Amino acid sequence: MFHVKLPGQDAIARQADEHLVTGRIKLPKRVVERPLRQVAQRLLMALMVLVGTSFIVYVDRAGYGDNSDGSVDLLDAFYYATVTLSTTGYGDITPVSDGARLTNILVITPLRVVFLIILVGTTLEVLTERTREEWRLNRWRSNLRDHTVIVGFGTKGRSAVQTVCATGLKKDHVVVVDPSVRVIEAATAEGYVGVIGDATRSDVLLRAEVQKARQIIIATQRDDTAVLVTLTARQLNRGAKIVAAVREEENAPLLRQSGADAVITSASAAGRLLGLSVLSPSAGRVMEDLIHQGSGLDIVERPVIKAEVGLTARETEDLVVSVVRGHRVLGYDDPSLGPLQLTDRLITIVRASPRVPAEPRQQPGG
Repeated sequence: MFHVKLPGQDAIARQADEHLVTGRIKLPKRVVERPLRQVAQRLLMALMVLVGTSFIVYVDRAGYGDNSDGSVDLLDAFYYATVTLSTTGYGDITPVSDGARLTNILVITPLRVVFLIILVGTTLEVLTERTREEWRLNRWRSNLRDHTVIVGFGTKGRSAVQTVCATGLKKDHVVVVDPSVRVIEAATAEGYVGVIGDATRSDVLLRAEVQKARQIIIATQRDDTAVLVTLTARQLNRGAKIVAAVREEENAPLLRQSGADAVITSASAAGRLLGLSVLSPSAGRVMEDLIHQGSGLDIVERPVIKAEVGLTARETEDLVVSVVRGHRVLGYDDPSLGPLQLTDRLITIVRASPRVPAEPRQQPGG
């Protein structure tokens, strides 16, 4: 059985053992005040209402009668205000003058309603929080389509999601899966939906709605874990684009056999970039700029437009480095390339578009 967990729950749940929270979904955090601060504010408001009511009664104490000694002092005023606002009403102190009774109708009764709203409202909020969380979760699940699943939110996973979001992907269309509670809390704090659990298990990936995902990025710490996640994800979603990262180059063929569309060897790629930077620091900076989306130069893939059909790759306005034709990637100078076709896709180098500040988005269920 899975437990639904929205951001902002108590500290006890955050300190629970990881095997107890497997499969828990955490939606992005909403900007709310701390629970203790909210309770303190409401207690202060209730106290202010109590003191105000006591002051009103004490000022008009001559209009009240006490069955015990006939007079009403300051303690009696606080006592009357307490039993009146709490609707206890023992009847030992009562308004006897017309002015006191009119004050009870026009002033003290509305204050009693405010007092009850403060107390009952706090209780109802606690009781309805679970229902509201369930509603947010169901709404998120029903609206989720063609999203991106990130397995592993370490350095590689975080950089990958920042890159895809730089191209226009909205944060609410990214689901992060990681076995660490703290890692998922960090992801939700940045605006992503998180699923706590082992991504090698199909039930955890199903909680991330991987069967409806458009693309899956696997950036786990271990190569064997990446293989198992790839196998599981491909079994659940035959049409998604799966990109995986491995540490050792010898494991890349195994990832491809498991169903990955593309495999990045992190250790080898970093080594090649280091070597290139040694041979030519300027070339190394250019390559670093190319893989850093959103600044300087970007590598983008786009379809061929009608005006480019029949042209060669060099005759287009953009700097084309490769052409994707079917399942083949051909170099711009490949002799077999020929004229461009409408079904081709071009991999080009372009200047990065200036970033436009994102519009404030509505949080799920917010």
